[in-house]
Amino acid sequence: VQLQASGGGLVQAGGSLRLSCAASGSIFSINGMDWYRQAPDNQRELVATITSAHSTNYTDSVKGRFTISRDNAMNTAYLQMNALKPEDTAVYYCHAKLWSGSLKYLELWGQGTQVTVSS
Repeated sequence: VQLQASGGGLVQAGGSLRLSCAASGSIFSINGMDWYRQAPDNQRELVATITSAHSTNYTDSVKGRFTISRDNAMNTAYLQMNALKPEDTAVYYCHAKLWSGSLKYLELWGQGTQVTVSS
């Protein structure tokens, strides 16, 4: 079982990007899915979370600009990022807690995708 993140890139301030995080392998169910980010010389911070019931939560700095969503049938989470700012520049990581097909409880991280916002 693994997570694959994609969708990062270079964008001008005010622009938009959509990140995807796909879980693959033998999966029974996925609980929470999250997006974290880590800028150079900073600690990794939690950006957004979504539960299996689609309840969401955001860090204050992205409220009103970022939207997390998920497609349970596709085992995929998304992060729509609008009105991007240079301070959003970071490596973005997806994270999930899930039950595998063999009923092992796993906590997984994706490989990270770079988001760079130019001023």
